[in-house]
Amino acid sequence: MPEILFQHLQDALLDKDPRRKCDSVAMIFARWGKEQLVRDTGFPTLPIDTPGKPELPRLVDPRQLSRRTTSSREGRISLLHAFAHIEFNAINIALDAAYRFRQMPDQFVSDWLLVACEEAKHFNLLSEYLCDQGSFYGELDAHAGLWDMVCKTRHDALHRMALVPRVMEARGLDVTPGMIKRFTDIGDHRAVDILQVIYRDEVGHVRIGNHWFQYLCRQRGLNPIDTFRELVDIYLKGKLRGPFNWQARLEAGFEAAELKAMEQGLTQQ
Repeated sequence: MPEILFQHLQDALLDKDPRRKCDSVAMIFARWGKEQLVRDTGFPTLPIDTPGKPELPRLVDPRQLSRRTTSSREGRISLLHAFAHIEFNAINIALDAAYRFRQMPDQFVSDWLLVACEEAKHFNLLSEYLCDQGSFYGELDAHAGLWDMVCKTRHDALHRMALVPRVMEARGLDVTPGMIKRFTDIGDHRAVDILQVIYRDEVGHVRIGNHWFQYLCRQRGLNPIDTFRELVDIYLKGKLRGPFNWQARLEAGFEAAELKAMEQGLTQQ
């Protein structure tokens, strides 16, 4: 008899052990693909203000975090620890999308379970790198800003798609090429390979977010560019960080007209 998808998603979201969480993601994705899990919309939805995480890293205000650089071993570890923290949060973010927005089609679940699997892959690659460098995920402080936006947008899938994949994840498309160059310059080929995998996959993740944002705008009869601008005003006081990686953003589903309008907004701030 098929088991309830949402029970498994909830268990994975609340699991505090990173390795077990990653294993659960792979299991859920495989069983969903084999139609061994069903969507029982009567299953209660928890708010999940805090998803499962290990005791470490300690979460602090972003302003308390030290400056990260590739000029020293400690700086490189700090940089990739920050990436690992982002990827760990991204697992929970993808799981939460599949868990929370139950009015969405089955393909929405499939898409975000795929994202969760790829984020788990990224986290494992970074975690292994840190261990081989004599460190581990949790050794350094991190911040909780990523999940804050998830909580703020949990009432509306449109808001979630606009603010998380199209702002937060899309920012990774802008900054990761620079990180790849910095690690290339110092000859850390393993870090470069990991960051290139993350970069390629994240283009697809942003594309998924763009697809569902456009889908919801069409469903509600909304203009996507105007709606996105309004939501950025509401949640981010109209502020987006640039410059934008046009090539990656276009590949990820942004329209040239929208990117131009977004850049104009930057110059007016």
